[in-house]
Amino acid sequence: MLRLASILRNPFSFLFTRSSAEEQVVSYVTREHRRGRRLAEILQDRYVQNRLTPQQQGRLLERPDVVHALGEQDIDAARQHLGKR
Repeated sequence: MLRLASILRNPFSFLFTRSSAEEQVVSYVTREHRRGRRLAEILQDRYVQNRLTPQQQGRLLERPDVVHALGEQDIDAARQHLGKR
C-alpha cells in the first residue's frame, strides 16, 4: 500500500530513477578510470556492454557525477567514440 501511495504522490518518479545496473557500471567505470584506463576503452569492456545499451552509455556520460569524476576531456573522447559505433 505504501508503494501505491508514493506512486500516486509522484506518478512520474519512475522517469528519474536509475537502475542498479547503471549504478554498478558507474562504480566500475570510475574505479577502472582511477586505475589509469581510458574511458573509451572501459566502455568497450564486456561488463559494460552486457549491462548497458549504447543509449544508456550515452546517458551515463551526461551524468554530472560521472563528468566530475572522470573529467570533461575523457568524457568528450568517449562521446566521440560512442558516436562512431
